Amino acid sequence: MKKHTYDAIVIGSGMSGGWAAKELCEKGLRTLVLERGRDVRHILDYPTALLNPWDFPHRGRQTRAEKQDDPVQSICYAYNETTKHFFVRDAEHPYQQVKPFDWIRGYQVGGKSLLWARQTYRWAAFDFESNLKDGHGADWPIRYEDLAPWYSYVEKFAGISGNKDGLPQIPDGEFLPPMELNAGEQYLKKSIETRWPERKMVIGRCAHLTVKHNDRGPCQYRSLCERGCPFSAYFSSNSVTLPAAARTKKLTLRADSIVHSIIFDEKKNRATGVRVIDAGTKEMVEYYAKIIFVNAGTLNSTLILLNSTSNRFPKGLGNDSGVLGHYLMDHNYRVRANGRFEGLGDRYYLGRRPTGCYVPRFRNLWDQHPDFVRGYAFGGRATREGWTRGYGQDGFGAAFKDQISVPGDWNLSLHGMGECLPRFENQVRLNTEKRDPWGMPTLDIDCAWGPNEDAMVKDMLQTAGEMLEAAGCKSIQVYDSHEPPGRGIHEMGTARMGRDAQTSMLNAWNQLHTVPNVFVTDGSGMGSTACQNPSITYLALTARACDYAVKELKKKNL
Repeated sequence: MKKHTYDAIVIGSGMSGGWAAKELCEKGLRTLVLERGRDVRHILDYPTALLNPWDFPHRGRQTRAEKQDDPVQSICYAYNETTKHFFVRDAEHPYQQVKPFDWIRGYQVGGKSLLWARQTYRWAAFDFESNLKDGHGADWPIRYEDLAPWYSYVEKFAGISGNKDGLPQIPDGEFLPPMELNAGEQYLKKSIETRWPERKMVIGRCAHLTVKHNDRGPCQYRSLCERGCPFSAYFSSNSVTLPAAARTKKLTLRADSIVHSIIFDEKKNRATGVRVIDAGTKEMVEYYAKIIFVNAGTLNSTLILLNSTSNRFPKGLGNDSGVLGHYLMDHNYRVRANGRFEGLGDRYYLGRRPTGCYVPRFRNLWDQHPDFVRGYAFGGRATREGWTRGYGQDGFGAAFKDQISVPGDWNLSLHGMGECLPRFENQVRLNTEKRDPWGMPTLDIDCAWGPNEDAMVKDMLQTAGEMLEAAGCKSIQVYDSHEPPGRGIHEMGTARMGRDAQTSMLNAWNQLHTVPNVFVTDGSGMGSTACQNPSITYLALTARACDYAVKELKKKNL
């Protein structure tokens, strides 16, 4: 037991787990990080990072067999021949879709921090107040002012490039120099802001270094990020937080360690450790600690909590309220729009910039739409057609090659990012009849868009189309993909924060109301989604919770 005892245990090594490891180790705690997937070492285990397109049998494209073998994972924008080793195999990790839900997963050290889109926007003050004001969801137990210093804290260390735009929807932060809008985006920005002064377009704020920062980077503008960045230019657990934790000599990292459940001592009313299944041998091992951080990713964290049953908690650890597994949310990415623009024929751009442009939320800020609450934003990009437009065109020979070697028209595109309301009926449940290869229960996922999301899509379709039309685009296409939840890859909720222990799982410090030495700081604790990309908020919540936990530990309150 002594050999297996630590000051802290962190379950998961991804976005929030890596940050928890850094914080706890730097505060002097001997910390064990448990990762269910294989080890991935920074640089050494990025096998495709420096390969050329012709180094791949299928030039990087998905094959028919890969789509058949991994029908869910292959849907992800980042899944292809160059990155598939960072995704799970669908057949090895089953779950049940009661309603369609695409669960995108990366089980390895670093998790999906190797694969994320790296967009980083603070939540607005009103995003923490919406639940209380419109009655959808439980009131957040914190406000923007509580998290603002922690946003600054993580931004300074992670390295976020962006411009200070002075917009309340996306509060300014601690930024490195921004990347630049290209000529097409500058034109679209001017067009939008002239026609609709309340709508703004900014350069995407992203976790990419535009200058050297903390001995990392800068970005080389290759846009091969999902292969793993050997320059450490974008934020990942592998390149940033786990190395910081390791430098303290307080970190123990165990890969191939599938957490089965959390051990609860009813006499002490505390969690004492975790049960772990060795992914290779399938043997059960126990580890012990004074505090436990659950950061396995929204659905896996909830699975672990549901599977952690005892006489005291027959419905899952800390689940007196009965809300564990409920209020599952994802961002609504159904709307796509693009159009051809024939101007700016003398303008082009250099490099492969790893971010786009961004239209922050403008709906339901100064007035109220009659058909829905909350709001949405748009991501976007302007590109010029290149030689690949020759696919499917008639022609051959030198004249044809000369024709497609000249840049074509500009293409202006937008994609919607809508907020999702928390609803009790959107939920996950343990299925003990269908187990995975390690004997763990699987999840039944029962989640669908509601009337508010559908009404929001209608408005997004209209506003996206009118912005491209105002810019003078031709051949405009605006459509609803009707894609189900999950594809936003921003699953949130299921162990939400709240003021009332009867309607929530976690308090203002991401601490289980009824088990004070267990903290949950990944997406499962979110009480609503806003419409911004959520990862920077997870990191800020994690840093804040770690600071509180260590202080409470020193006071002997845990």
